[in-house]
Amino acid sequence: MPQDLTILDEDGLDVRRVAAIVDAVDAGDVARIATLMEPLHAADIADLLEQIGGADRRALLALWSVGIDGEVLSEIDDAIREEVIEALPASVVRDAMRELDSDDIVDILEDLDGPKQGVILDGLDVADRVAVEAALAFTEGSAGRLMQREVVVAPSHWTVGEAIDYLRAAESLPDQFYHVILVDPRIKPVGYVTLGRILSSARGVRLDAIVEDSFRVIDAVEPEADVAYQFNQYHLISAPVVDAAGRLVGVITIDDAMNVLDEEHEEDMLRLAGVGDDSSLSDGPFETARLRLPWLVVNLFTASLSALVITAFEGTILTLVALAALMPIVASTGGIAGTQSLAVAVRALATRSLTSANARRVVLRELGAGLLNGIGLAVILGVAGFVVFGDWKLGAVLGMAMIVNQVVAALGGVLVPLTMSRVGLDPALASGTFVTTLTDVMGFFAFLGLATLVLI
Repeated sequence: MPQDLTILDEDGLDVRRVAAIVDAVDAGDVARIATLMEPLHAADIADLLEQIGGADRRALLALWSVGIDGEVLSEIDDAIREEVIEALPASVVRDAMRELDSDDIVDILEDLDGPKQGVILDGLDVADRVAVEAALAFTEGSAGRLMQREVVVAPSHWTVGEAIDYLRAAESLPDQFYHVILVDPRIKPVGYVTLGRILSSARGVRLDAIVEDSFRVIDAVEPEADVAYQFNQYHLISAPVVDAAGRLVGVITIDDAMNVLDEEHEEDMLRLAGVGDDSSLSDGPFETARLRLPWLVVNLFTASLSALVITAFEGTILTLVALAALMPIVASTGGIAGTQSLAVAVRALATRSLTSANARRVVLRELGAGLLNGIGLAVILGVAGFVVFGDWKLGAVLGMAMIVNQVVAALGGVLVPLTMSRVGLDPALASGTFVTTLTDVMGFFAFLGLATLVLI
């Protein structure tokens, strides 16, 4: 009991609370579940549902669905959201959706199939349904899908006092908004004013006299990655979205833009690792294997190139067996160097820090860094090779091969993703496989080739 009291006194989700909740689910103790769940934030509840197994998750939702609101559904990972929605009573899902802004509803619906979308849409108010269906009509991954329809607007000729009176008299306002968007008679946005400027200005000041310099308009068909870049680059808090005619159709806020940046970063990391951009801890073994196997097969074929190089120097290896022990050192060190350069290049391309304007300088920088790293490692390995094997020529060959492979790794790490980007492919996609193959093949070729020329 003292341990239970300690758990209840603490906020947030920890191992003990998770274990206590699972025990309460096993016991069917609804009151205990409610007590343990009550202090948790929506994000913590979402984390809990992601951490426990599928059977425990379904049992928990069957016993305790009252606490699953719209905020929880929006926080749940896409991989299990559909399962959670299916496990909840229809009335709970309907009420939860009604609490959300249109952009959050769209984010949930776009991951569901048609029939499930229809059930949820039927439960929305007419105005919300129209707004959501209009957003779903835009291409997936566009600003139109990312925006929310709930917007606070005012004519540009209004005064601060008129805007304040309007806001106070409004029957409903968005749960979160940062700007009042100013529009002309054709409903085209011409500027925006922060709530802080409105509250700190005299009632008689015109709104168009206190507009923000950061005002930017986003086209509804613009890719969401470009939208996120603008928010990050220009430090935007929100931005109006317009249709093809330039009329205001919605607004994008910073939280949604930052979610896109997080998703892009996560996708890049997963693709670099060759595990697919849809991988999740909630996936089962078969789903996990399905995502990873294709890249392992690709790597199997690319690794065969290294085997061909080694086979070509079979006679050299048989003559000097010590080479077989030293080959992995050259290849693995080159692989690590290539991965370092690749990670920097992919991230720079994603944030648009690496462009055609500075590509030459970056390539030369990587070349220089690879050469310096190669020289440093060559000295260490050259001395070690001489000390261990008593052959200065072997140490020299090892050192020269290390220099070659470090230069190749540094250049490959930046040139491979740059090339993929130039031809319109995601630079994170398969770059790791190509760079690893390049460093392995060149490392073996340089080491064994030099050994053949110098030692044999």
